[in-house]
Amino acid sequence: MQSLDHNLKSGRIRLFGLLLLWSSLSQAQQVEVKVKGDYPGLEDNAEAFIGEVEGRSADNLRRYASTAVKQASKALRALGYYSPTVNWKVEESESEELARLVLDITPGDPVRIKSRVVEIRGAGASDESFTDDLPVHPAEGDILNHGEYTNLRNALQTRARRRGYFDGRFETRTLEVDPEAGIANIVIVFESGERYRLGDVTYGEGHWFETGLLDDFVTFEPGIPYHADEIAKLNSDLLGSGYFSGVDIDATPGSAEDGVIPVRVDVTRRDPRSLAAGLGFSTDVGPRFRGTWREHWINPMGHRRGAETELSEPRQNLSTWYELPLDPPMTDLIRFTAGYQREDIENVESELLTFGQQWQHQLDHGWLQVLSLRWEGERFNIGDDEKGTSSLLLPGVGYSKLHVDSALDPTKGYRLQADVSGSHRAVLSSVDILHVNAIAKGLFTLAGKHRFLSRFQLGGVATSRFEDVPPSLRFFAGGDQSVRGYAYESLSPENENGVKVGGRYILVGSAEYQYQFADKWRAALFVDHGNAINDLLDPLATGAGAGIRWLSPLGPLRLDIAKGLNPEFGGGWRIHFSMGPEL
Repeated sequence: MQSLDHNLKSGRIRLFGLLLLWSSLSQAQQVEVKVKGDYPGLEDNAEAFIGEVEGRSADNLRRYASTAVKQASKALRALGYYSPTVNWKVEESESEELARLVLDITPGDPVRIKSRVVEIRGAGASDESFTDDLPVHPAEGDILNHGEYTNLRNALQTRARRRGYFDGRFETRTLEVDPEAGIANIVIVFESGERYRLGDVTYGEGHWFETGLLDDFVTFEPGIPYHADEIAKLNSDLLGSGYFSGVDIDATPGSAEDGVIPVRVDVTRRDPRSLAAGLGFSTDVGPRFRGTWREHWINPMGHRRGAETELSEPRQNLSTWYELPLDPPMTDLIRFTAGYQREDIENVESELLTFGQQWQHQLDHGWLQVLSLRWEGERFNIGDDEKGTSSLLLPGVGYSKLHVDSALDPTKGYRLQADVSGSHRAVLSSVDILHVNAIAKGLFTLAGKHRFLSRFQLGGVATSRFEDVPPSLRFFAGGDQSVRGYAYESLSPENENGVKVGGRYILVGSAEYQYQFADKWRAALFVDHGNAINDLLDPLATGAGAGIRWLSPLGPLRLDIAKGLNPEFGGGWRIHFSMGPEL
């Protein structure tokens, strides 16, 4: 009985193995293409035209051979080789492997472009953006590539639609090929017709908002020449406003009258309120909780408001804001703010209450200007050595510019930011202050995998009584976003009792190299140099280390191991973890 059971089991195992072997063999490609000479593109194209051939017997492959030869010939003709020699044979194996059909191909001489004529007629002939920078291939002397010829034709049609030449058509579109002479002639004549124009923008019923607000999102004047980018920008700006969950824009040429296309916009309001909460961690402040409440629209004028809170062991804050859109509402606004913050970091305790107003305005060339006026009341205690309160009315101005080629994971770009604020005892302030802070960051990538990042910060406080300057306006360095290898805000001048009190100046620079070793993963080497100081000639601290970067769906995550190279400043081995944009 045991022997019978063993034999049955052994038989099932052998049968299962045979099924697996047959399955793997049946999935093997049975057509092999061999092109004589160095023509990898021809070989790949022939294999693509033939496709997968599996599970055929030797006789079946012989019957299939003529079809495979025709497909291979078509593949070579598409790349300009019109007179190939294709020989075939079927190789049978005595083993259990399936037979193979082998195509031996000699490409022969290619067909080359003898002449290329591309002519644009009509209104488009004087439109440089339409006529310039057309695909240069196929060019005279090139080997004929039917894909490049199709791309040239499609580029003309696509460009015509994007720029509003909706009546455009090909008057001539010929590709004459003489395989025996080995030449081809291209003649394309495109009649553009008149360019359509954009008309008035109207809005569907039920949008609820004031028409004037919606008009402020429109960046083109009625009557301008049509361009698809204008419609795409309007759609993007409306969706990005935060007011709408859906936007539908109808600007089709079929509704045009006398070449003018009316633009109809239908929008769907989003839910008025949203609430978000999340947990995070960084080695600067440890675990933290963040909560955000927003009311995306309050009235038909598009006013908004919200509140935010962040809670961690060293810092707790709560802030609220009320926002009024300006023209254009994509970039310009007035925001009123109020907030409370409590901090206890490196023997520096402070409670800060703020009220303020900001006017944000987009300047030319991408610069963002923020004019502000805020009142700050702060109560502070620095190591029980310095205790005080301050009351400051701080007018300020800030300029910033961000230029990147991708919002989530840029390969190149830069960020520039400069902020200046000040107070005077004659205007509701307890001390005269001029506060300046500037930050510059840069990124570029070589060969797709080698990334170089740099960061520089310079700031200073001018005052006649530094002891009256509150901690929130003094400078501290060290931590994940400053000089790594040192604790968060641990780099600072000390008083006679060794308590870190903050500096008049900050000077920090950083250089980092990243190598992408896998999709979404990078290794990093870096060096940071800087300090918060009272004299620009004071010594600076240095940190260096290595880390790893992961591009998560929410942005880059960074894990670093750094060594502070100056023990006198508290340098040592530290782990730094942070997340957020690199620029």
